[in-house]
Amino acid sequence: MDLLPAESPEILGKSKRRFRSLKLVSVNGDDLLPEAPYGVEYGRLSNGLTYYVRCNSKPRMRAALALAVKVGSVLEEEEERGVAHIVEHLAFSATKKYTNHDLVKFLESIGAEFGACQNAVTSADETIYELFVPVDKPEILSQSISVLAEFSSEVRVSAGDLEKERGAVLEEYRGSRNANGRMQDAHWVLMMEGSKYADRLPIGLEKVIRTVTPEIVKQFYNKWYHLQNMALIAVGDFPDTQGVVELIKTHFKNKTPAVDPPQIPQFIVPSHEEPRFSSFVESEAAGSAVMISCKVPVDELKTVKDYRNILAESMFFHALNQRFFKLSRNKDPPYFSCSAAADVLVRPTKAYIMTSSCKQNGTTEALESMLMEVARVRSHGFSDREVNVARALLMSEIESAYLERDQMQSTSLRDEYIQHFLRNEPVVGIEYEAQLHKTLLPQISATEVSKYSENFRTSRSCVIKTIEPRAAATVDGLRRVVSRVNFFEQERRISQWDDECIPEEIISVEPNPGSVVQQFEHSSIGASELILSNGMRVCYKCTDFFNDQVLFTGFSYGGLSELEEHEYFSCSMGPTIAGEIGVFGHRPSVLSDMLAGKRAEVGTSLGAYMRSFSGDCSPSDLETALQLVYQLFVTNLQPGEEDVKIVMEMAEESVRAQERDPYTAFSNRVREINYGNSYFFRPIKIGDLRKVDPMRACEYFNNCFKDPSTFTVVIVGNIDPSIACPLMLQYLGGIPKPPEPIMNFKRDELKGLPFTFPSTVIREVVRSPMVEAQCSVQLCFPVELKYENMMEDVHLTGLASKLLETKMLQVLRFKHGQIYSAGVSVFLGGNKPSREGDIRGDISINFSCDPDISSTLVSLGLDEIQRLQDEGPSDDDVTAILEIEQRAHENGLQENYYWLDKILRSYQSRNYSGDVGASFKVQDEGRARVRSSLSPLTVQSALQRIIPCPCKKQYTVVILMPQLPLFKRFKSLLGSNDAKILVGIASITVLALCVWRYSRR
Repeated sequence: MDLLPAESPEILGKSKRRFRSLKLVSVNGDDLLPEAPYGVEYGRLSNGLTYYVRCNSKPRMRAALALAVKVGSVLEEEEERGVAHIVEHLAFSATKKYTNHDLVKFLESIGAEFGACQNAVTSADETIYELFVPVDKPEILSQSISVLAEFSSEVRVSAGDLEKERGAVLEEYRGSRNANGRMQDAHWVLMMEGSKYADRLPIGLEKVIRTVTPEIVKQFYNKWYHLQNMALIAVGDFPDTQGVVELIKTHFKNKTPAVDPPQIPQFIVPSHEEPRFSSFVESEAAGSAVMISCKVPVDELKTVKDYRNILAESMFFHALNQRFFKLSRNKDPPYFSCSAAADVLVRPTKAYIMTSSCKQNGTTEALESMLMEVARVRSHGFSDREVNVARALLMSEIESAYLERDQMQSTSLRDEYIQHFLRNEPVVGIEYEAQLHKTLLPQISATEVSKYSENFRTSRSCVIKTIEPRAAATVDGLRRVVSRVNFFEQERRISQWDDECIPEEIISVEPNPGSVVQQFEHSSIGASELILSNGMRVCYKCTDFFNDQVLFTGFSYGGLSELEEHEYFSCSMGPTIAGEIGVFGHRPSVLSDMLAGKRAEVGTSLGAYMRSFSGDCSPSDLETALQLVYQLFVTNLQPGEEDVKIVMEMAEESVRAQERDPYTAFSNRVREINYGNSYFFRPIKIGDLRKVDPMRACEYFNNCFKDPSTFTVVIVGNIDPSIACPLMLQYLGGIPKPPEPIMNFKRDELKGLPFTFPSTVIREVVRSPMVEAQCSVQLCFPVELKYENMMEDVHLTGLASKLLETKMLQVLRFKHGQIYSAGVSVFLGGNKPSREGDIRGDISINFSCDPDISSTLVSLGLDEIQRLQDEGPSDDDVTAILEIEQRAHENGLQENYYWLDKILRSYQSRNYSGDVGASFKVQDEGRARVRSSLSPLTVQSALQRIIPCPCKKQYTVVILMPQLPLFKRFKSLLGSNDAKILVGIASITVLALCVWRYSRR
């Protein structure tokens, strides 16, 4: 297999040809990689602060900023466990210049949304503060850098600030104590045993979060937050780098370095020869799983040889994961999925990790298969074909990165410089990296790749963990598996890997091209539209946002809402069963090898009212992507017994996992209350799965993607019409049209799903068994948008939801300090997509909190919404949401995904009547009208009109709470006024007393 499949010069295009002609470099293994980071103004101030400044125009008029601090939880003393994380929270709460979260309000006023554009993360070794801000006004960049300067030395730690932030930190802590959090923490402790890292999880201890004093927090901050431990990184659309360097100097020049600050110590993670085992039983686990981790020291990356080793390691993981994938699709597979990777755990240590998910009681079988496979690689190595596939994948990845080297996002470049500062990872520039790839990849042999299997020996600091909802595996059983695999390897009783036969071409017979029946140009969106001879409608927009990206989606009206209840569950399983068989004419394990070295993906989706397929590819692989679409329409799926068995086993495990999850009962009840108990909204049960007819499922899926005349396809990206249009005609126009229409639905005649939002107030508590107390709240209001004001009200609803999210955070987190985050989502699919009639749906507010105060927080949230309806928001509130929406819009205009979505929405809009350009224009003008008229008064009016007014007259609240202990449940029943319940309790009590007396005799 060639590293880069041969293509004609016409299809390659100029940028591809430049990569293919990129010259190799003359290097030897001992050559040093450049120490100075590439493409950046880099230096150190006299007070110790390191800085990185780089000009980058993607996205335009934006900057990605960060303050990286080499201070994490491992530096905490026993009474400080959790303080590093608390400091991160306090930074956004109060500094010398900003107080009472004014900093958050300032950033939102410039369009930097809390969470998305202003955030921070604390790990064991470091804390990173990140901002993503506009720079179209010079003063904004200066103010934003001043914010990071405040974080470096001016975080205020008063008793009041700390008390306000404790609730948010506690809620974040509580959120981490779910099944995944408990399992991750247990594995971390096992991995880090013997090191300080084992006892220094970044989230900290609950008792410390609740009781730590301002003095202890301030002591930690003053001890470790020194400029010599920090770097300021600024990457953005700057006129010049020197001006930004001067801004950094201006805001940091008066910060004097500490006298003899403590050096950050190095903490060792000890190695061990004997493997460590853990059989973890977690009643809320999503399923059974196995994790194998082998610890090794972090590699140095200083020479060309080190870089070559990284490439060989990456090829190893590609090849091993390909084997795991194929094994998971065999008859009676040992696991449903399995993957391997390497990850830096802490500053001195990284781990080689294999993880699998398997059927219940299948962990020992999965463990044996995982260990056996790496032992097979150690015994026989990878084949040349496997290594060629891995090599082609890596070459394809670096080619894509090289083509988009001038279009890299500022946030990605910022992250590279953060790692240069924190871990001394070289930044050599994408052009030199591409040259190294092209030079070194062909030299790496199968033997060199296979040797990385040595790192998975169980004698090399290995930790093996199984996770089960009910105990089945034992530590002794796991030890026996390890011994058995080692014995088979020592005795050379492991057979070679049996390679599959891989076809050369995706399509065996080329289709006859269709023709263009009509063509339209839509100047308002810069797009062209073709009506093909088979009836398919294709709209394409050429962009230059990314050199190596083409996106497309095809949709057709008519979906699951048209089905009767007795066949709904069978047909809804169609995509899952079809995916195992191979919707593109080849089994998934075969197709993945056929696509090696190409960047082309296509997926399918069945919804209530639509069927769709979506793809993402490189411009040079557009032909391959369109071939997959062609195969989707011409492949007739026939389910085999083994295919169905695997799918149904996975589905049953998924359903059982949902039934164990406390949040499932909660979300099910929310759906039942808000949308009715229709089979479409009802959760699937094991009994439903056992009634699935696989033949009907595949028949339905086949019919969904059979008639091209019902589909509209939108393509956006770096396409050359002279190359792309002939491909569209051949593979889209070449899809045969059936003699009779198949699933040809008109949007106005679709069956609507039942949607009956309650007409009164419903407040309900859902109690679920939990290992540790969790609480989640969903507050929901019905939405009804009248046909006359439809376009404006859709935009107003989006802006109103952003306002509500901001106000919930301000009240429940920043004012009362009782939640970590809040989300507001809008659903407007409460009725069929007809061109007429009102739109119905809902607005949902979600947050988690302490169970004891959930009802109080609901009341506070309702009070705030009522206040907004009665008084309206402030001018500052309106300015902030307008800025956030505008900045998101400006960013979106530079993204293919954004344009793809806008064009699809134009086709699916109620205004669409055959002219997508006109429909797009109506939507754009509607947005402009709403923005120009937005004021506190219009927002107030919208909140009164869109949701019930007053809001307290119609809503639903569902609260997930832990199940009460048996005694408390009994006591609550005793307090009931229901006579039937009390009589029942009395009867049971008398009966129990009689049985006890009889047993005493």
